[in-house]
Amino acid sequence: MRHSPNSHYASTYNDDGFLSPVKLLEAEDARAHRLRMETAEKSLGSMHYKSKIHTLLTSPYELATLPAALDVVETLIGPDILLYNATYIIKEPNTASHVSWHQDLTYWGLSDDDQVSMWLALSPATLDSGCMQMLPGSHTTGVMPHEATDDDNNVLLQGQTVKGIDTSQAVACTLQPGEASFHHGWTLHASMPNNSNDRRIGLNVQYLATHIKQTKHDLDTAILVRGADKYNHFKRDIPATTDLDPSAIKKQEELEAHYISIAGKRN
Repeated sequence: MRHSPNSHYASTYNDDGFLSPVKLLEAEDARAHRLRMETAEKSLGSMHYKSKIHTLLTSPYELATLPAALDVVETLIGPDILLYNATYIIKEPNTASHVSWHQDLTYWGLSDDDQVSMWLALSPATLDSGCMQMLPGSHTTGVMPHEATDDDNNVLLQGQTVKGIDTSQAVACTLQPGEASFHHGWTLHASMPNNSNDRRIGLNVQYLATHIKQTKHDLDTAILVRGADKYNHFKRDIPATTDLDPSAIKKQEELEAHYISIAGKRN
């Protein structure tokens, strides 16, 4: 049975370009998912920013398809939903890693903006640990000019940055483990370094309406996670049924290369 999300979600999202916080899991369940990720790291190394991680590990696919999460997504982009990507974004304690002010959709090559990003906290996301900050209403401006920057501490592939914006109205999206934020692909957002003594771990998930297609090439992949797909614009990802299957490891590397060919990579 589906649970109806709070009725103000759609209006808040349409006005502000984001929702935060939305509780999806109990804190102990979020900690259990963190442990599953960190156990996998012992075999494969850091899970930070690996694309399509839900094809390699069962935990992110379970989180991305939580009924409570999909209920929110359905309220925002409609009943037919593709899971496009899932990736852990991890800031190690007391490090300079940051994310500059940017819009997600700038380099993705998608035909439309019926898309929403979920950021689910698996550890505390606080001002001290470098939580995300959103600029309310910025999604209404459409695409803004981005500059590629040469900053090894910038998590983004190209260090893409929108400069000269007024961030005085920015809202800090602090989250406890099990809470999530949802934001529009044109919403300006950023996050500062992690000055805490714990890892800041979030699962970032991208959802698309099924009518969207990739305009850069025909290799892109997704998974239908709710409703029906009458368009079939994407090849199909295979969700993980076990962790770190050798064939899935090889396939994930291919999918990551495809993602980088779309989003670009800083030289």
